[in-house]
Amino acid sequence: MKSGLKHTSCTVVGDGNTAVAMGSGGLRVFATPAMIALMENAAATAVSGELPAGSTTVGMLVNIVHSRATAVGEEVWATAELREVDGRKLIFHVTAFDSGGVIGEGVHERMIVDREKFINKLGIKN
Repeated sequence: MKSGLKHTSCTVVGDGNTAVAMGSGGLRVFATPAMIALMENAAATAVSGELPAGSTTVGMLVNIVHSRATAVGEEVWATAELREVDGRKLIFHVTAFDSGGVIGEGVHERMIVDREKFINKLGIKN
């Protein structure tokens, strides 16, 4: 896998992804956890087609600044670009936008794992 892989994921701010709905604040604006989830989705999707058979990625670090609020009804998109591959560790630069520009950015790390081994360690069925 090589650096440079990119993906953009989109959503619309609605009642279900506001700070009030997610329990992360008291305002009906796009929630920080929702922004991070969108960034993680972009990162996971960016590399999904390059993974070995039976593998997936799991998030292991987020270092994100949420710099501006986004109102209900606005579209939000997050772009992830793979910047570094360190063995099984994948390091992304992630940025989220709305119609007014950047609303958040930072670094997200994911780890490549074998699905079956990962689930078996937890003792659950997936």
